[in-house]
Amino acid sequence: MCGATKGGLSLDGIDVAKEAIIQGQVLRGGEGGEPVGNAYVRLLDRTGEFTAEVPTSASGHFRFFAGDGEWTLRTLAPKADPVDVRIAARTGVVAEAVVAI
Repeated sequence: MCGATKGGLSLDGIDVAKEAIIQGQVLRGGEGGEPVGNAYVRLLDRTGEFTAEVPTSASGHFRFFAGDGEWTLRTLAPKADPVDVRIAARTGVVAEAVVAI
C-alpha cells in the first residue's frame, strides 16, 4: 500500500511493508461527525500499560508505529468521556480506526 488513505494521513515515504502502523481519526459523533483536534490518543499494550501518546491534528488524525499484537487506543478529548478502542497491529498492514466520542 502506498499513497494516502481516502481523506486520511499520507503514507508517502513510509515503507509500510516494514512497519506495523495504527492510525485513524477522532470524530465527535462517529463517521461523518466533526473532527476533534487537540485530543490525545494513548496506545496501551495488551496488559493495559501505557506505551505512547500523541495529540490529534486539527483534522482529528493520529498515527502510531507499533509492534505486532493487540493494542488499545484510549482517547481523551475535551467535553467527552474517555473512549477505548481495541485494535490489532501487524507488520505490513495499516490498521485504521475511527474513534467516536
